[in-house]
Amino acid sequence: MNYRSLDNRFYEYICFMKSMVSLLFVLTCCWLGAQNKDVDFTRISAILEPDFQEKSIRGEVTFSYILNAGVDSIFIDAKNMQFTEFRLDGRKRPFRNDGKKVGFEAPRITGEHEVSLSYRARPKQALYFIGFDDNLQGNEQLWTQGQGKYTSHWLPSFDDMTEKTEVDLQFIVDTDFEVIANGKLLRNTIKNGKKLWQFDMLNPISSYLIAFAMGHYEKQHLVSQRGIPLENYYYPTDAQRVEPTYRYTKEIFDFLETEIGVAYPWQNYKQVPVHEFLYAGMENAGTTLFSDGYVIDETAFVDRNYVNVNAHEMAHQWFGDLVTEESGEHHWLQEGFATYYAYLAEQEIFGDDHFYWNYLETAKVLKEQSDRGEGQRLLDPKADSTTFYEKGAWALLLLREKLGETAFKEGIVNYLNIYKFQNVTVDNFLAEMEKASGNDLKSFKSTWLDSPVFPWEEAFNYLKKKSESIRKYEDIKAVGLEMETYFKDSLVTSFWTDDTSVQMKRQFIFDFKDRISDAKLLDILKHERILPRQALAMSRDKIFTTLKPLFESMLQDKSYVTIEMALYKLWSEFENDRVAYLNATKNVIGLPNKNVRTLWLGLAIITPTYNLVKKKEYIKELQGYTSSAFNPEVRQNAFQYLSEIKLLNGTAMEHLIKVTVHHSWQFRIFARRLLDAQLTDEEQRKEVEAAANNLSNEELKYLKTKIQLP
Repeated sequence: MNYRSLDNRFYEYICFMKSMVSLLFVLTCCWLGAQNKDVDFTRISAILEPDFQEKSIRGEVTFSYILNAGVDSIFIDAKNMQFTEFRLDGRKRPFRNDGKKVGFEAPRITGEHEVSLSYRARPKQALYFIGFDDNLQGNEQLWTQGQGKYTSHWLPSFDDMTEKTEVDLQFIVDTDFEVIANGKLLRNTIKNGKKLWQFDMLNPISSYLIAFAMGHYEKQHLVSQRGIPLENYYYPTDAQRVEPTYRYTKEIFDFLETEIGVAYPWQNYKQVPVHEFLYAGMENAGTTLFSDGYVIDETAFVDRNYVNVNAHEMAHQWFGDLVTEESGEHHWLQEGFATYYAYLAEQEIFGDDHFYWNYLETAKVLKEQSDRGEGQRLLDPKADSTTFYEKGAWALLLLREKLGETAFKEGIVNYLNIYKFQNVTVDNFLAEMEKASGNDLKSFKSTWLDSPVFPWEEAFNYLKKKSESIRKYEDIKAVGLEMETYFKDSLVTSFWTDDTSVQMKRQFIFDFKDRISDAKLLDILKHERILPRQALAMSRDKIFTTLKPLFESMLQDKSYVTIEMALYKLWSEFENDRVAYLNATKNVIGLPNKNVRTLWLGLAIITPTYNLVKKKEYIKELQGYTSSAFNPEVRQNAFQYLSEIKLLNGTAMEHLIKVTVHHSWQFRIFARRLLDAQLTDEEQRKEVEAAANNLSNEELKYLKTKIQLP
């Protein structure tokens, strides 16, 4: 246990007073203190039963611990829980519950002990009941998100990530849900008319990595090269999306285990898409939950695949789960490492060009941030995700270059083996890398970890050294920038061949799309691969008649992003052909966020001559996409288009108001900003007030801070 000890003088005072006051007083005073390794929790065993109607959970939890020395009181984190029974070593004992922790007087005898709790909780965070409030059947889910210190909202546990325990979970459910949780499924049996699911873990984890999900799922079974079961879950309606979604999963797993050099630490590996998730993915030990916005079809793979998130969360199984940061100051040891190894996995799959050009893009972002004076230290616990993820990945890439691959890998292996199932600091890591390489890393730490400045020159020189296409492009770019108006077509021809790096072509289009003649653009992109064509679709503002045939051909590209961009720009510039463009794309849905369909509906609604008979159907469909049955990205698109065409009203407006108190902070902020904008328009304000009449006080919590309601 790693709670900090009481101040010695205060502790002595408590001991003195203990003989003169009641147990309650002792607990009240000791509540301000914290435990240390005198109390070592080793196991959490829980039987949990959710109530889907009340959106609550009840459980019976047993904690095994070793008391190594005398302490007054012991504490377990438990947020807003009602306890019905408390037993210490099988006997009922008094306890204290202040709504944040449950505490009890420690036994006087050292050695092994058990504490058992029966409780009920109705969490407002960390445990999410999804799909139980709508009229759709089959979309119901229950899932957890504990990163930070939130698991204690649904399971008595430990907010301090330095307290690691083995965790064995059992679930009692009265539905046909599939239940997925940390560990190996030992049995799935019927008990008193309900299903009992029993999971077993063998190794200790921090409480924030405890997780489960319930819902209607099927699964794909794979096996790693070393025999680890890989279970990829999917919705029954998504059978055709399994392969593109989980493409390269086995290859990534086998690559990481080999590259890292330390055996995967858990019994199996599971991946579960969930609805309305808070992030892209979360690396719970052996059980990654991720946003179902990454469940894709074959075409979407080019635009937005799951490969990087897949590899990132998988890498966390070693860096974050096996070894865990001691505190936020050492967050680089988790996010920087997971980002770095995910990029290595992508290099293995997509090649060197993809790898180095991706690093160039992140370096540019970090340089711009640094140039604005907004750079951050990697050891700053409050640094943003760009710093922890991207600057962190850069630090490791340059550390490997400095130490050499052999010493770098040796240091990684030693670091993981020495600190496995423990908590670590940056100094722990650097010490192992110094031992393995014989290098002094003070200068590295100063440059990459302590300084807020991004070392652009060092990073850029590394890329030019490693990547022929980046070196070549820099020469081409220098020539192009010297020309006053247009980049000469003959110079384009000199390097643009079938063998030219597709990443270089893509960047060239982004940089020079307005300085190449339309004739040359048409010539070089007519039969080009997706990425350079997509770059033009995304970045070219004006099409003009000469490029019209090229953009029209993009409506048939195997890229939903390209289709979306081309459709919008063609529709905007060529009014007489709008009906033809809408007809050509009327059956395209797009990415999981329905990017093409929601755009298409918005355009079809405001095109006066298009299919007047179905206008109401189109409006109804677009407004329907604002409901909670759809992914937040779908809903966000629908809200945005409805707002722009002045049709955000009725049920759609009710949905927007509800989202202002949504559990996802990103979605919640979007909704609040959009609602604020509606309130500045007199007509839309009336729509807001009318919609508010149908909503509860809880749903109106944000709106009531903006306007007076009856």
